Amino acid sequence: MVRPLVDSLDPQKSPSSYSIAGVHDGMAPAPSHMIMRHSLFFTDVDRCLLDHHTSSYETARPALEALRSEHVPVILVSGKTRAEIEPLRQHLNHSDPFIVENGAAVFVPIDTFDFPLERSRIRSAYRVIELVTPYAMLRDVLRQIEEAINTPLKGFGDLSPTDIMGATGLSHEDALRAKHREYDEPFLLEGPPRLVDAVRSQIEARGLRCTKSGRFFHLTGTNDSTRAVEILLRSYRRMWEMDDAPEHLETVGIGDSLEDLPLLTTVNRAVLMQKPDGTYDPESNLPGLIRAPGIGAAGWNQAVLDLLKHAA
Repeated sequence: MVRPLVDSLDPQKSPSSYSIAGVHDGMAPAPSHMIMRHSLFFTDVDRCLLDHHTSSYETARPALEALRSEHVPVILVSGKTRAEIEPLRQHLNHSDPFIVENGAAVFVPIDTFDFPLERSRIRSAYRVIELVTPYAMLRDVLRQIEEAINTPLKGFGDLSPTDIMGATGLSHEDALRAKHREYDEPFLLEGPPRLVDAVRSQIEARGLRCTKSGRFFHLTGTNDSTRAVEILLRSYRRMWEMDDAPEHLETVGIGDSLEDLPLLTTVNRAVLMQKPDGTYDPESNLPGLIRAPGIGAAGWNQAVLDLLKHAA
């Protein structure tokens, strides 16, 4: 259950003793033996850590630095590709694991854990856990559906960087990175609702999923961020030599839309960001949901600082 925050920060405590502890279901503060010793932050990237219009994270720097000083891992959870996330990680000086293409794969820097990870293989500087249908198979399924409904479906694999720039507003360099798909095939579909329903039915009949983000539908395996987040939770618990008691690890998830619900329902403190117009997604509603007091990186910064301010 998501719980409100009330505890105050004691400047005399050492950084290692801080955690995101709080009140249990609106009752009295947790007794000392219930205080969490470790915390993990999971955050969506677009419209959360990054501003919608500028893709800048500058106003989030104070919160990022505060998390780093408290040694709190920050896990990036995104629909972006690995090729898109890696330059951002360089700018952020980010050294923690990250999750790409809507929970399709977990990339863990090799030196993060000193034990083998389940179902992982080494790729470059990472241990990678892939949780989805191979991209080539998704491309083949898209062609099969085209034939079945007799309607062209243009996926990212069919689009030029210029096409992607026009559809998304990305720069040429970013469009090239977005086109480097490994697990998820966005595609364009324009037509009456019955056509959309037909495509969804074809996808579901093959045991796959169809979601929508902006102008693009996404053809994916059965993945969402839940399994990826749970794998990392188990791994950090093992590294910190924790048992399975939920009160021993505090987890925070930050997102802005219905697509982030798998993440927000997996953590015990869920933060909902404002949309670029200042509203909140009406479909993203959970008990005890924390609503960020701003938009984009500035709202993310304030929400995280508020959480840390109430740490025990």
